[in-house]
Amino acid sequence: MTTVSEAVAHAVAACADDVFALTGNGNAHLLDALSRTGARVTAVRHEAATVASADAYHRITGRLAVATTTYGPGFTNTVTPLAEAALARTPMLLVTGDAPAGGLRHTDVDQAAIARATGALVRHVNPAAPGRQTVAAVQESLVRRRPVVLAMPCDEATAEARDDVVPVLEPRRELPEPREEQVEAVAALVADAKRPLVLAGRGAVDAAAEVRLLADRIGALTTTSAPARGLFGGRRYDVGVCGGFASPPAAELIRQADVVLVLGAGLDDFQTAFGTAFAPGAKVVQVDVSARPTHASVGLHLRADVGRTVVALLGVLEAGETPPEPWCGVAHEAGERDLHQVRDNGEGVARDGRMDPRSLFTYLDRMLPKNRQIVSDGGHFIGWAPSYLSVPRADATVLVGTAFQSIGLGFPSAPGALVARPDVLTVIVTGDGGGVMGIADLETVVRLGRSTLVVVVNDAVYGAEVHQYGSQGLDQDAMRVSEMNFAAIARGFGAQAVTLTRPSDLDWVVQWVRHGARGTLVLDAKVSPEVVAPYMQEMAAQAKR
Repeated sequence: MTTVSEAVAHAVAACADDVFALTGNGNAHLLDALSRTGARVTAVRHEAATVASADAYHRITGRLAVATTTYGPGFTNTVTPLAEAALARTPMLLVTGDAPAGGLRHTDVDQAAIARATGALVRHVNPAAPGRQTVAAVQESLVRRRPVVLAMPCDEATAEARDDVVPVLEPRRELPEPREEQVEAVAALVADAKRPLVLAGRGAVDAAAEVRLLADRIGALTTTSAPARGLFGGRRYDVGVCGGFASPPAAELIRQADVVLVLGAGLDDFQTAFGTAFAPGAKVVQVDVSARPTHASVGLHLRADVGRTVVALLGVLEAGETPPEPWCGVAHEAGERDLHQVRDNGEGVARDGRMDPRSLFTYLDRMLPKNRQIVSDGGHFIGWAPSYLSVPRADATVLVGTAFQSIGLGFPSAPGALVARPDVLTVIVTGDGGGVMGIADLETVVRLGRSTLVVVVNDAVYGAEVHQYGSQGLDQDAMRVSEMNFAAIARGFGAQAVTLTRPSDLDWVVQWVRHGARGTLVLDAKVSPEVVAPYMQEMAAQAKR
């Protein structure tokens, strides 16, 4: 006899390599069945981490994200990362226990309504054909690029599956090809441009070689979203990250572009510096999976595959020598040095005697192995890692939480990165506020991490709130928190840990790297709350309008 849980487990294993899980009454039989399928199950310590880790895993590998929790509070604990996954268009299957098939008990909530409110899709399994239903849910998630919550009634988990067939997952459907007239219109724009700019996001990563070739062909400056940083690594005339994390000289050049070709980027507030990144008269073209433009500045939108669109553009544009210097010499500086790194590196110690976070991350960039990936939580500090830490490739920056503007998903998302790419140094950056929210999965990080550095940017405040609203005169008592000893907490989880109060304390990092950077080292960095990130200054200015 094949049970419903066994049929679902076999279907999950047929579609995915990894599952992120926390066990409970509603999924215990499923996890037992998964243990016999060959799928790798990674146990985490909080239900939020099942979804956040699966999301991070997808962002690095491109594979289906799979998570599982029990019903009730097990499911509701996933709501914030589930909303993030929906907004980030992450293909994900969340298999969760659910109320009995006969109806809600007094301890149940309407999980379907909650899931739909996050933007996720909801599907159900039952004894009729659980394997087919699971594969269909996976198929829908991949096609629609949205998380699907697959609900399994708790009283049917061990029922016999009347049909235990697990169909083969259909090949992914290709995005529509760009229309010929659209390609010709874009080609005409970039051919006439005097100062073309190519902005690439995560949606362009798989077509990186073609995108770089196009940028060279049209003599463009290049820039990326923060998660796609590294896509143009080593290219002359690349200015780094676009938007709030751009360096001052890079931002100045970006604002001079007359045509902006946006490839696979969502143009959120950070990428557009709250609408100020591009010149008012710039012609903005967006190629993306979204059905419509994602920003008011977009004048021409193509819902199409980035790679095939770029290839089509290359076919239309006349082949010729790359302009000796793009932008007729205006961008000379971009060809001579890495403009992304031209920024204020701080003074080591700020006026209040605490470490300057700009200096901290400048020092760390020099000290750490270059083969690395960055996992960052949200908060005021979110700009320090993308601004100061270099990455070797376009899938090496994971920012789970930015789509929903959440904090507290740094530790919960990190296990997904550690499973996806265990053979590189993983740098996890979190704040003291968000860090303590997700602290349970520091244990998962310590358990999984072969080479992991955790940087807790500990300024004893909720910086985003202090700088946006405290600066307006609002009461700050609730914006300030007791200064926690994260080094002591980390040792309790089994990590190595050191408290940083001055630059010389970073000798601990030098020694750790020298001895192979093995295990998990947590840096409790006592940084100054007085140093305000440039992007936060933009947000504060917006809040005052």
